[in-house]
Amino acid sequence: MVDNKTGYRATAKWLLASPYKVRPVADLVRSKPYEEAIAILDNMPQKGAILLRKVVISAASNALNKNRKLGEDMLYVKEIRIDEGPRMRRVWFRARGRADMLMKRMCHITCVVDEIGKKTEA
Repeated sequence: MVDNKTGYRATAKWLLASPYKVRPVADLVRSKPYEEAIAILDNMPQKGAILLRKVVISAASNALNKNRKLGEDMLYVKEIRIDEGPRMRRVWFRARGRADMLMKRMCHITCVVDEIGKKTEA
């Protein structure tokens, strides 16, 4: 999706990962150049890094397909948002006939990449 004021966007929804665990990974690549962000995400062991990498690559490919003059070295990660999704509630059986609720959290990831040095209208 293209929005000229905000850059090139990609979204992944209903990912089975807790937003609380994905947000610290997103903080490391926010406002970094595209190639540096991918290098950081490639070398991280967290599950959230794999999910974020896919979304950042998708946003960059949206930018490269819409604007033929852009190159990968001209992009940077302008914005990454990790929003909470719905929670799946599961029954977790415990000792002596009791049960607890197990929350499986989901998140929505939105990434915006933009051109380095692009002037925005105020």
